[in-house]
Amino acid sequence: MKLMTFLTDFGIKSSYIAQMKAVALNITNPKIIDITHNITPQNVKEGAFILKTTAPYFPNGTVHVAVVDPGVGTDRRGIVVTTKTQILVGPDNGLLIPAAKHISEFQVYEIKNKKLMEDSISDMFHGRDIFTPVASYILDGVFFDQVGPRIHDYKKLDLDNSVIKERTAEGEAIHIDDFGNVITNIDGLKLRQTLDFNKKIKLNIGKKQVQMPFVRTYGETKKNTALSTIGSSNYFEISVNQGDAKEKYKVKLGDKIKISF
Repeated sequence: MKLMTFLTDFGIKSSYIAQMKAVALNITNPKIIDITHNITPQNVKEGAFILKTTAPYFPNGTVHVAVVDPGVGTDRRGIVVTTKTQILVGPDNGLLIPAAKHISEFQVYEIKNKKLMEDSISDMFHGRDIFTPVASYILDGVFFDQVGPRIHDYKKLDLDNSVIKERTAEGEAIHIDDFGNVITNIDGLKLRQTLDFNKKIKLNIGKKQVQMPFVRTYGETKKNTALSTIGSSNYFEISVNQGDAKEKYKVKLGDKIKISF
């Protein structure tokens, strides 16, 4: 089975996603799965986080097309990143690297072969005219070295730059889901080595300081009670049981989060 995924910040109001899918279907016949198209516009870091925490669940051989690309039309490169099991295609702005690193060792190729692109290339839509056709031809068996040369100076992006100490941890809000849960880049598994569940902790969220329990799951608190926990992707998150932590604490992506315990 040929499997292709799409992740973008395009939203669902326009026809951009449909155009990308049409290009793929004209070249090959993949099964297409949408990871999400609701990445905060131009937020490469959030897109990288969602790709990193989702891509590993897909079968071997999946090709992921990811487009969160504020530099479209500039001299930023397009790249193909190959891992032992999956392939990622998109802009060279760091978006693909955390997922690739999480999956396995990887290699990066610059997209140079114009024969693998659409005949007419818009400066504003490389997702349709470059990334999707390249991904489609790879699914059809094109070798990576036919895409372009291997490169080593690709743009890196480190999502796991949080700091965990004996009594504190610091990171940032990296994603806010549709429930209003605030997911941070603080590694939950590492945090659990120094912090037990059922403890009261102090949180600095941006300029606000609050106190809340650190629990195993939402149901261990009463309705509308603020809590912190380790989410399903093993990152520390701030929540409100059946409520909205984003609204309660007016959190924005990129806000600094500090835990004291």
